Amino acid sequence: MTDVTINAADGGTFTGYLAKPASGTGPGVVVIQEIFGVNQVMREICDDLAAQGYFALCPDLFWRQEPGIQITDKTDAEWAKAFELYKGFSEVKGVDDLIAGLGVLRDTEGCTGMVGTMGFCLGGKLAYLMATRSNADCSVSYYGVGIEKNLDEASAITRPYLAHIAEKDQFVPPLAQQQILEAFSKVTRVTAHTYPGCDHAFARVGGAHFDKASADLANQRTADFLKEHLTA
Repeated sequence: MTDVTINAADGGTFTGYLAKPASGTGPGVVVIQEIFGVNQVMREICDDLAAQGYFALCPDLFWRQEPGIQITDKTDAEWAKAFELYKGFSEVKGVDDLIAGLGVLRDTEGCTGMVGTMGFCLGGKLAYLMATRSNADCSVSYYGVGIEKNLDEASAITRPYLAHIAEKDQFVPPLAQQQILEAFSKVTRVTAHTYPGCDHAFARVGGAHFDKASADLANQRTADFLKEHLTA
């Protein structure tokens, strides 16, 4: 497992954490960070994907503000820092950087060229935007925040997209969820699952709202989805 350099489309370079499968060959997944940066949680997700046979790359999306952010959800100060970074983040630039990362992963020795995306929280929104704006082979969102603001793009989804939605998500109120599900129901390549009683980040191991049963279900659905669309 190592850090790699990615060239930004508008100049400059940034890094990403890359985990490789033991076999040395396989499809790829671009893992999209939460608001806490490429921290231990994200790296462990990459490592787990590598154990499943994928090349997994998590790009540092806060590099334009402060490279190398690796904070947790354990203190008020870290939450304040995370929200500060989130407020200063450009989704447009973030998608551009993810597309650059997608290219790097496809060109990585041993990668089959089939590459999907999987994002959490902020990354969940960006995975949706990758489904609408990029040529990723498939995409997965875990409790994406703010998707309802870009539902006019849903019709642009032409490749498989999977969304995990927390019913009690404090950052995605019921009206937003209703709008999202209604829009998704009209797109044939979209599958959406709602997790009753779950709050935001129910799949973040060690998080305040971690729900093992729901996390296990969502993760199994994701594993099946990635296998179907990246290894077929």
